[in-house]
Amino acid sequence: MSPRQRFFECLHRSPPALLEAALWIAAEHEKEVDPAALLLDFKELQQKVSYGLPMLSVSELAQPLLRRMIELGFAQDDFLPLRPQAALLHKVLQTRRGQPLALALIALELAHGLEIPLVGVNFPGHFLLRVPGADHLLDPCGGRRLYPNDCRELLQRQYGPNMKLSAEHLLTASPQQMLQRLSRNLRQLHLTQDDFIAALIDAERVLELGNGAAADYLARASLYQRLDCPNAERFDLEHALLLSDDPIQRLRLTERLGHLPPNSVVH
Repeated sequence: MSPRQRFFECLHRSPPALLEAALWIAAEHEKEVDPAALLLDFKELQQKVSYGLPMLSVSELAQPLLRRMIELGFAQDDFLPLRPQAALLHKVLQTRRGQPLALALIALELAHGLEIPLVGVNFPGHFLLRVPGADHLLDPCGGRRLYPNDCRELLQRQYGPNMKLSAEHLLTASPQQMLQRLSRNLRQLHLTQDDFIAALIDAERVLELGNGAAADYLARASLYQRLDCPNAERFDLEHALLLSDDPIQRLRLTERLGHLPPNSVVH
């Protein structure tokens, strides 16, 4: 099977193999990535984390687990501009630096192996974690507890004072949503490196995961435009137009479609 097929096979397991799926994403970009070998090494990391945890009930171990990760060198990647390695899981495991979502995926895998209850939260701009039933969230970059006021401050620090915290921001993320968000992150990071082929690989995965938004089709259309693929660009612009509720965006998409050459058919 190809790395993409193995990725979906991981996602369709019960429960889904999140970390392995993320490693197969990395294998799409770097052929030398060996997910099986990396998962064996991960068992050693899990043992190191386990040895340093306090004697508490599993429901109280999520925050100590995240703090233990910090003790072992895991931290948010603060290199600017961010590079794809901040979201490629084999690199994050190697350097112990990554985006919040990448660190969260590692924490979730560790928690699963140690039977510690922990779920992901699709918070805008900074992925978070939660112990089911808890009255707070956890920052995967160190384990800080975040209560509603903290979440509001985090949101407004990233999106401005007019951004309001809503219940939608605090929903548990499904495995599909986490891997789709990871793919979107990688799409953007590869784009900032002008690696349009790598970004296209990620853009395709975003849409294969389903429930693609207008912005996802528009992002892939822009990549096809850079790669001089007008037929593929037209296909995605038409889908973005169907999905868009913004009248200004719809007008711009219609204008852009009008400037494309007629759809050619090869016989």
